[in-house]
Amino acid sequence: MTEAIDLDAVLDEQHAAVLSMLPPNLMDMSDIPAARAQLDGLLAHMPAPPLPENVKVTEAFAPSLDGDPDVRVKIYTPDGLASGAAAIYWMHGGGMVLLDADRDDFLCATRAAAHQCVVVSVDYRLAPETPAPGLINDCFAGLAWLGANAAELGVSPDRIMVGGASAGAGLAAGTALRARDEGGPSLVGQLLEYPMLDHRNETPSSHAIQDARVWNRAGNIDAWAAYLGGGEPTAYSSPAIADDLSGLPPAYICVGTFDMFLDEDVAYATALNRAGTPCELHVFPGAFHASPGFVPDHPTSVRWNAEQEAFIARCLAN
Repeated sequence: MTEAIDLDAVLDEQHAAVLSMLPPNLMDMSDIPAARAQLDGLLAHMPAPPLPENVKVTEAFAPSLDGDPDVRVKIYTPDGLASGAAAIYWMHGGGMVLLDADRDDFLCATRAAAHQCVVVSVDYRLAPETPAPGLINDCFAGLAWLGANAAELGVSPDRIMVGGASAGAGLAAGTALRARDEGGPSLVGQLLEYPMLDHRNETPSSHAIQDARVWNRAGNIDAWAAYLGGGEPTAYSSPAIADDLSGLPPAYICVGTFDMFLDEDVAYATALNRAGTPCELHVFPGAFHASPGFVPDHPTSVRWNAEQEAFIARCLAN
């Protein structure tokens, strides 16, 4: 059995200082409503900067799949958008059980401005209220809506990439698989930021990270149980079990060395490359789960963010 890592002992001074300020049970998912309330309270004290003035934010509702409710999407459109622009289809993080699309307003708006593209962020439903396949249904429905409405949005249907962070990255990977299998829009890339990919929780890194201030083993097990709802996982809900990873858009996976998803992310990147799907893998030393958002000025975070944006630019240039 892999021993737990003491994050306070291994993190550098800047990362450790931020970690020390987080509530000791922030990522305790044994009571999901309580976890939501605690996280909302923490985020209320961390207001995002104002959105870029040159980006218009609107909403729409994508037609549902299989009788599900229509899906709310947020659309970020920069002023002066060129005809036939590219688009990023984004899925927020939160372990399948936390947060919503509104939390990523600043990220989506700034990316729309920086890359002169449209960003569409899907406000998928959460578990346990909505178990699988509800979340992936919502994500695929939003992508299908984006493809069908590309001209109205000023977007080329051949210049769409998907992306997400953490659980959102796992959903992005599953959405890319489903788009390949079910005739969805042809995608130019998939940005998978520290993705949540494997329901099995068998890797050494999944045993090593047990600190409840960050996304940890116990929380991950509880979140997967809420998401799967007692049902059997599919490749769309748990992409690590996919038998065929060929024919997918180029991928970019980034993860820190002190993230419980490290091993499953490395394994997925390796499997993608072996299947003939190009995948860049970036493992950042000394980083914990989502730490670039907590220590954005750290040199590792600056490099991390710059390399992600460079991948987006390469994909959208196609």
